[in-house]
Order: sequence, then C-alpha cells, then structure tokens
Amino acid sequence: MAKKKVDIELYSYGEYSPWDRSSRDLPKIIEISEVIEAEIGTEFGYILKIKKGKGKKLEFKIIHPPFKDEHGTISPDFTGDYYVNSNDYSFFLGDCIWEPLEDKLGPWRLITYLDGQVIADKTLQLVAKKP
Repeated sequence: MAKKKVDIELYSYGEYSPWDRSSRDLPKIIEISEVIEAEIGTEFGYILKIKKGKGKKLEFKIIHPPFKDEHGTISPDFTGDYYVNSNDYSFFLGDCIWEPLEDKLGPWRLITYLDGQVIADKTLQLVAKKP
C-alpha cells in the first residue's frame, strides 16, 4: 500500500494574539508580516496546517538573537518535538517577548521538520515598537 502524502501549508506568520498554552485554541493572527514591532508580551510565529499527518513526529528549532539566561550564559537555540494527533491539524511555532526587550530584538528563525525534512523555515525580524 502506498504511503499517504502529508499535506503541509504555511497558513499564517507574523504577530498573534496572546496564546493561552493551557487551551486547545491557537492564537489568532493580528498581522501577517516578516517584520514585527515588538514590546514585552508580543506573541509571534507561524501556524502550519497539516493534513494526513496523524502520528508523525514534528521537530522544531528556534534560532534567536544572542541573549543571556539567568546564569549569564548565551541561551542555546530552542528545540523540541511534537506528535501530530489528528489528520487535520494546526501547529503553532513561536514565542512571546519577555524582559528585557532589547536583547530579544533581531532575527528569529523558526524551522519545522517532518521525517528529518524541512517543511517550514521562516525568519521574523523583531524591531522595537514605535512610540
């Protein structure tokens, strides 16, 4: 039997409403843009629509500007994995800006992999929100 081809769409990217990580609901798009005017609390990233991918493992990496952790060392890239739990699935990859703002500004590259292959790769440029 032939394998079903997984359908993937980069549905939206840019700035989103705050995300309640305990909810099943994904954040709502505020503005589609590769340049995001950021302030503390700004949520950004992208949403992928994945069809026919139930049980598949997604892996992700967020390459961020060099900021220091609570121990004063440069934080490594954020990485992780997630299993697709339905055949019509939406996946949000992103982050929310925390203090201090200044060291979070710059390029944030978000990459998602499926079966070791890049399925989404988007760089979002965070700039200070204009007063």
